[in-house]
Amino acid sequence: MFRNLKETIDLIASIPVSPERKEILQPLAEFIQKKAEVGERINLNFICTHNSRRSHLSQIWAQVMAEYFNIRNVYCYSGGTEATAMFPKVAETLQKQGFHIQKLSDNGNPVYAVKYSENAHPVICFSKKFDDAFNPGSGFAAVMTCSNADEGCPFIAGAEKRVAVKFEDPKSSDGTQEMDRVYLERSLEIAAEMYEVMRSVTETLKNSR
Repeated sequence: MFRNLKETIDLIASIPVSPERKEILQPLAEFIQKKAEVGERINLNFICTHNSRRSHLSQIWAQVMAEYFNIRNVYCYSGGTEATAMFPKVAETLQKQGFHIQKLSDNGNPVYAVKYSENAHPVICFSKKFDDAFNPGSGFAAVMTCSNADEGCPFIAGAEKRVAVKFEDPKSSDGTQEMDRVYLERSLEIAAEMYEVMRSVTETLKNSR
């Protein structure tokens, strides 16, 4: 894992997650744990309305934290109820936190390769609908990261489990002097909760052996 990113994770490890949020995160941790116990592939699809901010941050941080805690066979995806583009400030924020980011295409909906380690496959990010062919069609957990997507999609075809883990939209700060701070805070908040999920899974697996 890149050194600067590892330093960011050291900071994230000290960010407290409230008991209320831990309760919200528990169903996601249980899904991962049960799959890990029997060696099954663990597919997580993080879903928001536009697949531009929160769902990408969740996808990327979940993948990183699974690697950090050495939980194998975790594959993270993201999607929206519609496709737009990954918002550039997301990539900029992640780069400041230690990720290496390469833009693979430069159109209205760019494709990004988000690397967290020299030797791991990058996370491929672009905006897409949640049921895009790039994403798993069955056997996945649908993790709803915003209220609009959760309420607007009462049924997610192929989802083995549906979990609502909602975050505030950093979009509200776009164009303001608070923008950098808000995106950084949201990224750290999401990272801290994905850290807590994977830490909890690791602890439960260790205690069950």
